[in-house]
Amino acid sequence: MATSAPAALRKTALNAVHRRSGAKMVDFGGWDMPVEYSGLIAEHMAVRTGVGLFDVSHMGDIQLRGPESLAAVQQFSMNDASKLQVGQAQYSAMLYPNGTFVDDVIVHKLSDNDYLIVINAGTREKDYQWIRTQAQKFHCHVSDYSDYYTQLAIQGPRAAETLAKLTNVDLSTVKNYWFTYGTVCGLPNTLIARTGYTGEDGFEIYVPSDEATSERVWNEVLEAGKEFGIIPCGLGARNTLRLESAMALYGHEISETINVFEAGLGRYAKLEKGPFTGSEALEKINAEGGPQRKLVGLEMIERGIARDGYPVLDASGVKIGEVTSGSPSPFLKKNIALAYVPVELAQMDGEVAVEIRGNAVKARIVPTPFYRRPKKQA
Repeated sequence: MATSAPAALRKTALNAVHRRSGAKMVDFGGWDMPVEYSGLIAEHMAVRTGVGLFDVSHMGDIQLRGPESLAAVQQFSMNDASKLQVGQAQYSAMLYPNGTFVDDVIVHKLSDNDYLIVINAGTREKDYQWIRTQAQKFHCHVSDYSDYYTQLAIQGPRAAETLAKLTNVDLSTVKNYWFTYGTVCGLPNTLIARTGYTGEDGFEIYVPSDEATSERVWNEVLEAGKEFGIIPCGLGARNTLRLESAMALYGHEISETINVFEAGLGRYAKLEKGPFTGSEALEKINAEGGPQRKLVGLEMIERGIARDGYPVLDASGVKIGEVTSGSPSPFLKKNIALAYVPVELAQMDGEVAVEIRGNAVKARIVPTPFYRRPKKQA
C-alpha cells in the first residue's frame, strides 16, 4: 500500500546559519529549529545575566487593515484593543465560543485602521484561518505577512545596550510593550518592539526575510553584544526562561480544553468591553462560581524533576491533576513546574506529590512567577 511522504520541515532564513553554528536542530511544530547551541544552561544564564539572541522567525504575523479593523480585533481578541495607542502592543488571546483557547497573541496597533497580530508558530495556519473567519463580517482586509519577516529576539538586561549600537532610535523612549520604527543595521523602517518571552527586558526586531539580510543582521547583533557576553540561544532556553516567568505555552498551559480562568489569565479578558467570541461562556463560568481547576506553581521538595504530563497526586496518592510544564530552573537552582489541580486543593504552601517513574515525590504549591526580574535602580 502506498504511503504519503512526510511533509518537509519549514525553515527560517537563518536555517543554514544555525547549522553552520553547530546548533542541535529539532522539529518544532513542523519547523526545523535550533533547540540549543552551546548548551541550555549557558544560554539561559546569558539571558538572565547578560544578553541572548533568538531566531523567532517561525512566529506568524497577521495584519488587519481597514475602517473596521479595530472592530474585528475586538471580536476575536479577549483584551480591549480600543485602549491601545498607536505604537502600543497588548497581550491577548483568541477564544473558542466555549471560552477555551484558539491561541494567545500579541496585538500591535500600527495606526487607527491597521493592526499587527503576532501568533504562535505551531498554530500559524489555524490562527490565520480563525482570524479570517472572525473578521469576514467586518470591513477590513486580513493579510498573512509571516514569511516577509525575519524576527529576532534580543533578550536580557544588556539587550538595550546591544541594540543601541545598531540603531538610530533612542531605546529609552520605547517603554515595555511599546514599539517604534527606526534604522537597524542600516535597514530603515525596521519595527522595534520592546516585547519578549523570557521575563527579561528585551526587544524583538522585524527585518526582511531574505537569507543575506537575515544573516547579516544576525551577525551584527552578535558582534554588538560581544562585550556583554551575547550568545545565540535556542528553543530549550526559551522554554526554561518562560517557565521561570510562568508564561503560558500553547499545548501546555493553554489549549482548546482549558478556559481563560483556569489558566489564570482572566485579568486579560475584558468582559466589560462588550461581546466577543468566548465572552458569553466566560460570563457563564463566572456566574456558576468560577473554574473548577487552577494552574499553580510547584516547587519540588524531594529530589525529582516533574516533567510535562506527569500526574499530580494528593496526600492519599489519588491523582488530582497533571503537570503542564516542568524542568530544573537554571537560575533558581530548583526543580519547578506548572500544573492544574482542583481549586479547593490549590492552597499556597499546600503539599502535593508528583508521580515520577511510579514514585510519589513531594512538592509544594508556591506563588508564580517563580522568577521576577529586578526593577532597575533609579
